[in-house]
Amino acid sequence: MSKEVIQTSDINIKVGLNEEKRPVSIDWDASDNPNGQQHAKAMLLSLFDEESKDTLKIDLWTTEMQVIEMDRFVFQTLRGLADTYFKATQNAELATSMRQFVHYFGEKTGIIKS
Repeated sequence: MSKEVIQTSDINIKVGLNEEKRPVSIDWDASDNPNGQQHAKAMLLSLFDEESKDTLKIDLWTTEMQVIEMDRFVFQTLRGLADTYFKATQNAELATSMRQFVHYFGEKTGIIKS
């Protein structure tokens, strides 16, 4: 697989802060996104630093984000992480354990009905 860059895309995130420096708006767009600017109530951004081997994170949510919305956001994020982990590692046993926790989380928050 070649490491040659054949295309780039710029992703821009604009966070609007209130007087207490809390996020009240999160807008983003990408240079190759035909839908233009998108609005969000929350975002989680994780970057793995090649040199330090540390994960750098930005976790933001607006003042309008409700707890039930955060529950759903975290549920969907955890579910996606389990899928991503399996795709990257093919470790079915651990991915299944992660999915079991996601299911438990979904039940406890009411996202999944028992």
